[in-house]
Amino acid sequence: MTERNENENKLSQGLERLREELKSEKIDDATRQRLESLASRVENQLKKQRDEETHHNLLQELEEEIMRFEVAHPRLTAIFNDIMVALGNMGI
Repeated sequence: MTERNENENKLSQGLERLREELKSEKIDDATRQRLESLASRVENQLKKQRDEETHHNLLQELEEEIMRFEVAHPRLTAIFNDIMVALGNMGI
């Protein structure tokens, strides 16, 4: 398995874990919907041609979500960090 495939696999696993946690965490519907949308956009962007500006915007949104969740939702924060590392390892 190439390094890129390995990173994409880690990213997919992270997104799957995020969705599982969103089902179990007690968060409001608007936040849940925003996070599910963000996860879907990350997946869709990986399937498309690489667009630096879109990648940058997605990373910025992920960083903002991490800052919002650090105290109240430590498990979600850890998952977001794993996703950020996988994206970084892929050069995104």
